[in-house]
Amino acid sequence: MRCSRSTAAILIVIASAGGACSRGRSSRPTIAVVPKGQAHVFWQSVRAGAEKCAADEKVEMIWTAPSTETDLSGQASIIEDFVNRRVDAIVVAPSHRKALVPAASRAVREGIPVVVIDSGMDFDQAVSFIATNNYQGGVLAARRIGERLGGRGTVAILGIAAGSGSGLEREGGFQDTIRKEFPGITIVGYQFTESDRTRGLAVAEDFLTRFPSLSGLFGSNESSAVAAARAVMNRGLKGKVTIVGFDTSSDLVQAVRDGTIDALIAQQPFRMGCEGVRTAVAVLNHRQVEKRVDTGVVVITRDNLESPDVQRLLAPASASAAAR
Repeated sequence: MRCSRSTAAILIVIASAGGACSRGRSSRPTIAVVPKGQAHVFWQSVRAGAEKCAADEKVEMIWTAPSTETDLSGQASIIEDFVNRRVDAIVVAPSHRKALVPAASRAVREGIPVVVIDSGMDFDQAVSFIATNNYQGGVLAARRIGERLGGRGTVAILGIAAGSGSGLEREGGFQDTIRKEFPGITIVGYQFTESDRTRGLAVAEDFLTRFPSLSGLFGSNESSAVAAARAVMNRGLKGKVTIVGFDTSSDLVQAVRDGTIDALIAQQPFRMGCEGVRTAVAVLNHRQVEKRVDTGVVVITRDNLESPDVQRLLAPASASAAAR
């Protein structure tokens, strides 16, 4: 059958309208979550929290991570792609204080709200910043190691990466507190590990070689804490070098249990992911949100490791599933 040009045009309009209505009935807000990486247990917990709250809020959640935590251009490209796809909101854990500012600024210009989690960035247009008080976490780490060393000795820091907001705050809190509260302790080394266990192990081994009487190591994230523990075990120095780490994983928890690591400064990544998505949804629904949310830290030691509160913190996804 042949249609006139006007008839064909009408049919196209009707078909388009029908498709739009269909999309309107089935579509739900889409929240894009962009972590620093995906290898570490920390990010798996963030994802579990984001998925939980996305299901509770009845929104779609898209999770896309760069190949490594140091792939700054890759993380920026992911955000640019989400802007091009016109997602409804973006939740991001920036790997660098400055590198993502252009992409995040473009998102805001195009009407896409940005929620920042985990690590700060030089960007004042975020609707909320949801994270650990990383500086205070560093303070707690310094106090723990300082007390365990009796206020005397030498320590070294395995940092995350240059430009990492969360890492620089933790490491800054640690250094400031050691210098102010424990003048008998000297910080003899501070080196970045680029969030890589292999590189972290090399850095830790180098510290132990250069400073044979080293008293303590501070690993300011999961991979650097694991590296510190492995280096100490490799050298047969368990119990002789006091290690305080940041974050949790099965390896780190076991290291606390067997005494290789003295303490862990544990964040609440599940809550971070959940609150990130929940805040994005609140903004889309024109509700007021808090500009800064501190998700808190807990100092985990052998003394409290098996307590119910710590166990819930270590397995929030399982606890959440059991409660449903």
